[in-house]
Amino acid sequence: MSDTPTTATTLETLDPHVLRYLEHVRVEKRLAARTLTLYTLDLEKLAQFAAGVGVPLLQLQTAHIRRFVAQMHSGGRSGRGIALILSGWRGFFTWAGRQGLIPHNPVQDVRAPKAPKPLPKALGVDDAVRLAEFDNTGADPWLEARDAAMVELLYGCGLRVGELAGLDATPNADTQRLGRGWIDLQAGEAHVFGKGSKRRSVPVGSAATTALQAWLALRPTPFGGAGSARLDTALFVGQRGARLTAQSIWLRLRQRSQQAGLTTPVHPHMLRHSFASHLLQSSGDLRAVQELLGHANITTTQVYTRLDFQHLAKVYDAAHPRARKKS
Repeated sequence: MSDTPTTATTLETLDPHVLRYLEHVRVEKRLAARTLTLYTLDLEKLAQFAAGVGVPLLQLQTAHIRRFVAQMHSGGRSGRGIALILSGWRGFFTWAGRQGLIPHNPVQDVRAPKAPKPLPKALGVDDAVRLAEFDNTGADPWLEARDAAMVELLYGCGLRVGELAGLDATPNADTQRLGRGWIDLQAGEAHVFGKGSKRRSVPVGSAATTALQAWLALRPTPFGGAGSARLDTALFVGQRGARLTAQSIWLRLRQRSQQAGLTTPVHPHMLRHSFASHLLQSSGDLRAVQELLGHANITTTQVYTRLDFQHLAKVYDAAHPRARKKS
C-alpha cells in the first residue's frame, strides 16, 4: 500500500460503487483515517489496472487479478505488500457480491507470491569458538561460571533458549511432571523437553561438561548450600536463587558477545543455528542434525543445507582461481 495521502481529485475520479464501499467501511467499520486512505489508493490502483485492459471494474475476472499481481510483482512490489493490496480488493468485491453487483469474487482464490524465507543467522566457526572460549577474568566468578556454561550448552548442544531455561540441576519428582529437562553429567547427556512436549536426549561434549562442573560447584554458594530454600531446582538461576527466564538469558548472552568483541550481537537461537550449520558442514549427516535439533520434519532441517552451500560458495569464490574476477 502507498503512503500518499488521499486527495479530493482521487475521490472524484473513483467509480461510484467504490465510493459507496468506502463510505460503508468508514461508517460501518469505523476505519481509521489512515486505513481508509490506503483502501482508497489501492482501489484507485485497481481501477487504473481495469482501465488499462479496457474492462469495467465490476466485470474483472480472476485472470485479470492474477495479471495485475504479476505486474506488481515484476515491478518490485513485495509479497507482503501485494497481500495487503489483495486484502483490500477482496473486501471490496465481497461487499459488491453482497450488494448483488457481481456473481462471484474474482479475488477470492488469488494469493500473493510467497516471500522468500530468510536464512537463519549463524556465526562463523571462528566467532562461535571465540565466544565459547571467552573468559571474562574481571567478572564475578559466580556469574562468569554460569554464563560460560550457558554458552557451552547453547552452542555445544543446539538447545532452544526455552529448553535451556527449563533444565533442572538434578531430576526430581516434579521434573518430568512439569515438563522440565535435566543434565546427566555421568552419562554425558542432556535430557530436553522440547517443542510439542517431545523429549529428546543430546550428547554433552567435554567442553560443556567441564563448564557445567565448574558452574555446579559454585551454584549453591551464595544461598548457603544446595538444600537452601532460597535456591530453585533450576540448573541456571539468578542472584536471588530463582530460575533464569528466557529473556534474562537473551540479555546475558548479548552482553557476553559484546564483551567477547563480536561485531554481531548474539542471541540464543543464533547459537542453535551455528550448532546445526557447523555440525552439518563437518558431517554432512542431515538426519543426525534433525535428531539433535528435535525437528519433527526434515524439511525444517534442510534450511541448513542452504547455509552449508552458502559457506562452500564463499570458500569457492575466495579460493578457486577460476572464480576470481580479473582485476
